[in-house]
Amino acid sequence: MLLLSYPPPFIYVHDPDNVRLTTAAIRSTLSHLVSEATDVPNLKYACVDAVACFSPRILFDTALNALAGWTPDWRDGAQNWEGPAGAETRRYNENFDAFVHGLQAISSGVSASTSSTSGMGGEGKSKARAEERAPAGERMVLIVERAERLKDNLPDLVVPLTRLAEMSQVEITTIFVSEVQWQNIRPSLRASPEPYYIDVPRLSKQATIDLLASSFPPAIPESSTSRATHVAAYHPSLKPLYAHFLASVYSICGPFTHDPLELSYIAAARWPGFVQPILDAHRQQLQEDAESATAADADDPDAEGDLEDPHEIPPVDEDARIRLLRLFTPSLTAALDTLYPRLTNAAHWARVHAPPPDLLTIHLGHAPEALVAQAAANAASIRASAPGLTEAGIDALPRMAKFVLVAAFVASTNPARSDLRMFGRGLDERAKRRRRKAGTPRKPKPGTTGTAVKLPQRLLGPLAFPLDRMIAILGVLLEENDADTRPVAPQYTLPGEYTEMEIARVAVYANIAELASMRLLVRISPVDSLDRTPTFKCGIGYDLATKLARSIGIMLNDLVYEAL
Repeated sequence: MLLLSYPPPFIYVHDPDNVRLTTAAIRSTLSHLVSEATDVPNLKYACVDAVACFSPRILFDTALNALAGWTPDWRDGAQNWEGPAGAETRRYNENFDAFVHGLQAISSGVSASTSSTSGMGGEGKSKARAEERAPAGERMVLIVERAERLKDNLPDLVVPLTRLAEMSQVEITTIFVSEVQWQNIRPSLRASPEPYYIDVPRLSKQATIDLLASSFPPAIPESSTSRATHVAAYHPSLKPLYAHFLASVYSICGPFTHDPLELSYIAAARWPGFVQPILDAHRQQLQEDAESATAADADDPDAEGDLEDPHEIPPVDEDARIRLLRLFTPSLTAALDTLYPRLTNAAHWARVHAPPPDLLTIHLGHAPEALVAQAAANAASIRASAPGLTEAGIDALPRMAKFVLVAAFVASTNPARSDLRMFGRGLDERAKRRRRKAGTPRKPKPGTTGTAVKLPQRLLGPLAFPLDRMIAILGVLLEENDADTRPVAPQYTLPGEYTEMEIARVAVYANIAELASMRLLVRISPVDSLDRTPTFKCGIGYDLATKLARSIGIMLNDLVYEAL
């Protein structure tokens, strides 16, 4: 193996289809070398994900903790590795220079650097430290998964990571695993050395199916669990049917994704429902055999009934297999459309698309309609038993967050030109509500039918609004609907001064950021743009906005410019 002989300082692994699988294979190989290989007794490795490590400190801490064998503990404050035991405590995540010193500290700690170098001269100390830093067989490996993300998130670290062995003067190999080629992320001016290229070939159809089939659970020993567990979706006798099922999954989903992990996720969501008719037929057959045996025992008590083992499922015949594949092929397409972009999770999708009982007994021409009707019934039952945010999560929102959402809905529904008319208040009419006068309807022009009707904005969708406009509307709502519930503050004497202080607090902007992360507010402007005011859209509908407004004592219809 390359790592056992003379590993290069920089390796680039290109896998256009299965980056996670390739990274898992590399980690498994290194773990095997650490646990069983004797040629590399001091091998240490760390695997960092360039998507999760979006800042240099997170990347440095993740790598150093793994290389040093350090696991942060919440009981100790989740502290990161701060140096070898007995050495001076310091931080190794401040910058890349500190990270290099951390690698050197790990290397010297592995080699038990507490040697007799104190009595040597400067030249002898340097030579001894070099020997301790790179003893025979001591190596470190740093794996960066999805390395193409470094170019966008951490562009300043691409060149130092590729030259990590040169800059740290320790025996370490950096492995980049990416789905794009090195030419696409190579720094300019040849700043990085040429890597050792490894191109992972694409898995063939049969290899992918065999890999998916290998995840089928083995037979469970009878002594380890109850026998009732055997009659389930992953019974050993159903493994041949599972192979045919995987072939259908690959045929349908293969043109869109070759990732075995994505295919296994879709297969795990559809397989329990796919095999449920077989289990229902087996259970029905067992019930009929038991009734027949009971009747035979009543007629002839001395007769010995030859009952089938209730925990052995007979092989599925060809007709039943073809019928199941024909019935569930459309649902595989629906599973791909929903589960591949993660619009929902596999468990929820499996509950919604569970087939009706005894599906094989339904006529073949009516079975597809029965599947669709059962899916609609399951979805309605799940919605009734587990209401979403519109019902269950409305009371969990803080009071200020409710005011922010109501202000955002008003800002997304009303045109900006109506703010002065709807929320303009004088000093003597701060407690009064001004409503827009309906006026006299205009007569249609000659030659027109007069049937054109302008739809309210709340039916057309939310409008984008700047943050300062929403803050202004929030101030009016707080001044008119929240003044009586505030603590007494005699230091605020001017009208509206207390509200101005409230809307300027950090907690208000923290609520806005939290609501944006929950997608209740949708940010339109770029996050990294500092030269313009942030722009948002309201992510809730009219019904939820009405409930929120009612819970904090606001009549929403009085604030909507075009209320019906």
